[in-house]
Amino acid sequence: MATIRDVARHAGVAISTVSLALNGTGPVSAETRARILEAVAAVNYSPNLMAQNLKRGQSKLIGLVLGDLGNPFFGRLLRTVDRKISQADHMLIVADTDSDPDREIRTLNQLKRQRVAGIIMAPLRNDKEFVAYLNAMDIPVVLIDQDVEGARLDFVSSDHQLAAGMLTDYLLRLGHGRRIAYLGGIPGFWTAQQRLIGFRAAMARAGLDVDPELEVVADYSAEKAYDQVSRLMSRPVRPTAFLAANNFMAIGALQAVNDLGFRCPEDVSIAGIDGVPWGSVIKPRITTAEQPIEELAGLAASWMLEHVQGEVMAGAANRRHIALPRLVIGQSCAPPAASHPR
Repeated sequence: MATIRDVARHAGVAISTVSLALNGTGPVSAETRARILEAVAAVNYSPNLMAQNLKRGQSKLIGLVLGDLGNPFFGRLLRTVDRKISQADHMLIVADTDSDPDREIRTLNQLKRQRVAGIIMAPLRNDKEFVAYLNAMDIPVVLIDQDVEGARLDFVSSDHQLAAGMLTDYLLRLGHGRRIAYLGGIPGFWTAQQRLIGFRAAMARAGLDVDPELEVVADYSAEKAYDQVSRLMSRPVRPTAFLAANNFMAIGALQAVNDLGFRCPEDVSIAGIDGVPWGSVIKPRITTAEQPIEELAGLAASWMLEHVQGEVMAGAANRRHIALPRLVIGQSCAPPAASHPR
């Protein structure tokens, strides 16, 4: 493998001159620089970027920490962030924390030891200890999707209250009233809190009390949603509609309805937040409130690059961007059947 010494020998210059030319850190004439670049190509020299980063105290590596790469939302987010970061000649290190808060902390510490230039993350925690941890970070951090109240960091997300509210309003316009069952996310997650607030607010605007027995937790899990829907659909007085706080739970709800022999939407309606995987082939196509994932991911990556490239002044105010979700009407919702028990 060629070394910087081979380049210097081939170009007829000192090793220090090669270093200055390749790093762009010193005065090197255009003629000498061209000769050095020709020598680099001739000997097939590849600089040790890790060693260079250690010397400079900076890195071309950017971390992306997500809770569940199996979720299509995060898969699409990853593709957009990676494309944006690689176009700027940086490289992404991706970590899946498997929705484990302890693993999240270990991952962040590992990334810091790798001297990444910055971290984009969808955090799991929002407690005071985690706020203090984030505020003590000595590298740029951009939060996406999940907010951490009190963290002095840039934040990009969708209006989760609006997403849940618009789906609730849609089901109410169809006539479902108090028989809407809500499948909630993981307690303590910011997105789960915001979506629950949006559901309750829409019901209150309609002058309806929420039936506490129809407001259940399913932890953003298809399996738990399946179990909750199976239980609720076995009651003498069944829900006429299910609103799932994420895409996985919407799929779990649909599977439970089908397995129990009910028809969607003739017997029960289903709606959910976020696009459904393979939504075009799932029948019926589920009505959703979709987040503009590419917009969110692209902005988070752009803000991170501004940080690592020195375009953000020290002490600058934290930036927040809340994008609007989009209601996508499928075939999974209909007015409740006239014979449905109320």
